[in-house]
Amino acid sequence: MRRSDLVQTPVKGSTPRTTQIVFGERQHLLRVLDSLETTQVPQVLLDHERRVLEELIHARTKELNHINSSWDEKIGLVLNADSKAEMLDKLAREAPESDYYLLRLISEHPKVTSKTLGKLAKHPYAAIRENVARHPNADPVTLAWLSRDRSQPLWYLVAFNPNTPAALRRKLQDRLRKLGQSSSSK
Repeated sequence: MRRSDLVQTPVKGSTPRTTQIVFGERQHLLRVLDSLETTQVPQVLLDHERRVLEELIHARTKELNHINSSWDEKIGLVLNADSKAEMLDKLAREAPESDYYLLRLISEHPKVTSKTLGKLAKHPYAAIRENVARHPNADPVTLAWLSRDRSQPLWYLVAFNPNTPAALRRKLQDRLRKLGQSSSSK
């Protein structure tokens, strides 16, 4: 998980439970279960801990399906390299905003359309916007819009996207050179 995958909130306990978080928890629980089953543990303890872990894993699966029904199946569709652009567009349109994991995977998919990337560029999750800024299918209008976001270093990613209009790319790369010069003179 990247640092940008964590939703930063100033108040403890105010982080929204997105699919990115719930899926990560489920994956960790599955690893703990695998570890438990491959180590020497008394049978009574093994049975008890296996039951507890399986209940927690099931609870996370239910939570994912509550956020977005048939969640695992949708993830499988997006992970398939042969997925059609139309299907990716439909999944992105129908996904709730809190399905950060699914939308992040769609924003990385090689067949996602520029139209879908344009919509994903406005998502609150920074990792999705970063993926859009570097995606080869992002259109010039979306890239220009992302380059104006001063809250994130998206302009840096836009500066090296081949679809960025030449004038904007030069402007952004000049900004990068100036930053490099000012930091080297310190």
